[in-house]
Amino acid sequence: MDKDLLYRLFEGHASVEEMKSIKEWAETSEENSKLLRRERKLFNAIILSGRLKRMERQTTKKKNYFIREFLKIASVIVITVGVTAALFSVGKDRDDVNVAMQTITVPAGQRVNLDLPDGSNVWLNAGTRMQYPVSFMKDKREVILDGEAYFEVARNERCPFVVRTHAMDVEVLGTKFNVEAYSKKAVFEASLMQGKIRVKSPLNEKTAVVLLPNYKTTLKDGRLVVSKIDDYNVYRWKEGLYCFKSKPFTQIMEDLERYYDLKIQVDKKSIESVALTGKFRISDGLDYALRVLQKDVSFTYRRDKDNDVIYIK
Repeated sequence: MDKDLLYRLFEGHASVEEMKSIKEWAETSEENSKLLRRERKLFNAIILSGRLKRMERQTTKKKNYFIREFLKIASVIVITVGVTAALFSVGKDRDDVNVAMQTITVPAGQRVNLDLPDGSNVWLNAGTRMQYPVSFMKDKREVILDGEAYFEVARNERCPFVVRTHAMDVEVLGTKFNVEAYSKKAVFEASLMQGKIRVKSPLNEKTAVVLLPNYKTTLKDGRLVVSKIDDYNVYRWKEGLYCFKSKPFTQIMEDLERYYDLKIQVDKKSIESVALTGKFRISDGLDYALRVLQKDVSFTYRRDKDNDVIYIK
């Protein structure tokens, strides 16, 4: 199979006939199916590195170096890509095509930046899972988000962009905004930096608000509460910074659990509700973060023998 054809598929540029051709080829043998998955992983590594254009300009020697670097990145950033049967449910008309959905899962302590098929750019925070099509339809652009993401949406008034979450949908035309919607935490918050967005419930049209820049909406007891953004530092997770303002100690520990992929058990009740403000680089590590917090809160901590649980007393 021509690798250029495979990459056109991964980029969302393959025609219906080309998609059918790849389907037939992939179904011919298990070896072909494995090759498709292997090329998909390599393509993801290239995309997530953000250096595809640089790679194209390098000599063969440098290309090999970058490919090795991409594979290192792929081993750290766990990506599950759904090149599923949906890819091959193709009709005669492009509008009837069931486009393949890609699923990206970001592990603890990582963050991912990628471009979507329409040119929109998105940052995904640790513990986030997002699904999006290899090619958007003509009249709609939809992604499914579980976690936190920062979007810079390419403007297209004839093709609205929708972020679907476990709680609310966010509709935009072209804008910059942050969405936090971890289903396990049962939270939802959308914050607007530029443009205009509409946040609504997919189950109740009356539960909806329109946000203007510098405002956010939080789901509380089934209601969308709008307030002004008072601290933009909290959105600097894209830079690898964890920033918090007047945040209870237990909530900070929940965030650290997500960033460092372990369990933190707080056994000292007197510090659970203590509100703290600060920031540090996630890459500095959990021990550094806890030492910083010990300057403001009196506690000790220890790890279990498997290093999977932190006990705070």
